[in-house]
Amino acid sequence: MAGETSLFAGRPSGELVGRRVAGYAIEREIGRGGMAVVYRAHDLRLDRTVALKLLAPELARNDTFRKRFIHESQVAAAIDHPHIVPVFEAGETDGVLYIAMRYVPGSDLRHLLDVRGPLPPPDAVRIAGQVASALDAAHEHGLVHRDVKPGNILVAEGTDSDHPEYVYLTDFGLTKKSLSLTGFTSVGQFVGTLDYVAPEQISGRPVDGRCDVYSLSCVVYETLTGRPPFQREDDMALLWAHQYDEPPPPSGTRPGLAAAVDPVFAKALAKSPDARHDTCLAFVAALRAALAVGPADGGPEPGRPETAPRPPAWADPVFGLRAARFPGTQ
Repeated sequence: MAGETSLFAGRPSGELVGRRVAGYAIEREIGRGGMAVVYRAHDLRLDRTVALKLLAPELARNDTFRKRFIHESQVAAAIDHPHIVPVFEAGETDGVLYIAMRYVPGSDLRHLLDVRGPLPPPDAVRIAGQVASALDAAHEHGLVHRDVKPGNILVAEGTDSDHPEYVYLTDFGLTKKSLSLTGFTSVGQFVGTLDYVAPEQISGRPVDGRCDVYSLSCVVYETLTGRPPFQREDDMALLWAHQYDEPPPPSGTRPGLAAAVDPVFAKALAKSPDARHDTCLAFVAALRAALAVGPADGGPEPGRPETAPRPPAWADPVFGLRAARFPGTQ
């Protein structure tokens, strides 16, 4: 496809709408960041809708990154897990790296929290359990996500009243290890999102799956309380807090939340990985058991009034009209 490379060089991404890239017809942009743009596209070979991520051209010019990207995308594609967005294909076309994934209609947890605020504990645990199973499966394949955040948790409509939402974890295609090892993060920087980043990422120490335990617990903390565990006025203070400050007990942040959850989060948010839960599912299991104790004050479950139960997210017209944004584009 001669001439395609020029489309990516310093031009608005909107110019690609209607174009064909690596066998995909680009329909519209659905997400962007400093290092990639994600489009809804049509797979012309298999007649299906996909999410097509196109990486910044300078990444493809780095031999180490290009090789790692292809290899780790293949590893991600090999993970057959119901709560990980399937990777269909990854490759390079005319100097641009791309990855094609399943397109998930719906929204993401970031938008859901922005619209609805803190979630009822049963909803928060149900979502967390699906994300945790995805993360543990990735860890078994040697992948550490490193950027678990509400924007990377896609929420689609579930199958019935017992399973009102179906959750996917995304952003395994552009692995953070590749980025950090090839000079695309400067000295003193790290890849991750400040509200949810583990202390060992900040300090540049080796990371494993317990890094994702920390980040997941930050996300779940926010789903229960409406705010991440640490809030500071500037980035440096926030980084310091992750490394040295103790998180406020969530039961004090959200009145009525069972005090039994506090030691669960204290362990998951421990500064040392050795002091945390060994797996993400172990954290969720401990949280579920703590919530079974019941509200601290004996009143109605936080987020659930005595009457007129809160409607599911899918009843919210704003939520229903929003397409999945596929962040994680750096």
